Amino acid sequence: MDMRIRDFAAGDAPLLTELYRRSVTELASRHYGPAQIAAWAALAPTAARFVELAGDGRRRLVAVDRSDRPLAFADLEPDGHIHFFYCAPERAGTGTAARLYAALEEVARQWGLSRLHVEASEAARRFFEKRGFAVTARRDFDLGGVAIHNYAAEKALAESGGAANFPA
Repeated sequence: MDMRIRDFAAGDAPLLTELYRRSVTELASRHYGPAQIAAWAALAPTAARFVELAGDGRRRLVAVDRSDRPLAFADLEPDGHIHFFYCAPERAGTGTAARLYAALEEVARQWGLSRLHVEASEAARRFFEKRGFAVTARRDFDLGGVAIHNYAAEKALAESGGAANFPA
């Protein structure tokens, strides 16, 4: 598989907005209804918001193809919260997200974090459970008048060393 993982660059922002929307509308539609998908897709950060968030202490990793086009991205906040984790629909099931997650977990270990936590969609829940996360609660909420849900999940990190396969 021809891909690498690198840190976010401001020029990625418009492509991440597009990738977020495509991931929600194409992948999440397997688990949520049309009104839920529309409400969720409407939350896609603008390019300016992606750039703004990148300056708040989080680490955003981007999996890119050989042309440096984003295939997936994930944000890790300093408290261990995984804020974003989205993959291009055509890359689902190819190992792209798994490699991105491994790199994100390595950042967490480098930061000395003892725990990761996430709010995972129906589709993402299984992905995170396969990586050792335990669901702690189903979260039912309202998104612009539309009922939707996700799952709070967390994972304790054991002590580990080793270098990551992406630039610091």
